[in-house]
Amino acid sequence: MGFLPNNMAEATRLWVQVAQIAIESQMVIGMRLAGMMGFLPQHKNESHRMVQEKFDAAQEAGSAMMTAMTRGASPDQVMAAALRPYGRRTKANARRLTRASVKRGS
Repeated sequence: MGFLPNNMAEATRLWVQVAQIAIESQMVIGMRLAGMMGFLPQHKNESHRMVQEKFDAAQEAGSAMMTAMTRGASPDQVMAAALRPYGRRTKANARRLTRASVKRGS
């Protein structure tokens, strides 16, 4: 059978987690594009950071998934564990880029 969360609350938490990552990702992409076009100030290493964090997040997500699976976690718990590293990064990037643009814009 396919992926079935244990209950509706867990399914809702997963969807909220995915939605939050999606929204923050779009904010980060927009701010980075604005920085690349010169509309917002951007740190000179932002492009390198943008690529490197993808590798780091994927590695951390894979490790979190494996750890959850070896501990006998349910599929929804495994998925939540895999999403956490991406969520931490999108939230941190959105916060950092917003703070940097507000600080430099003042």
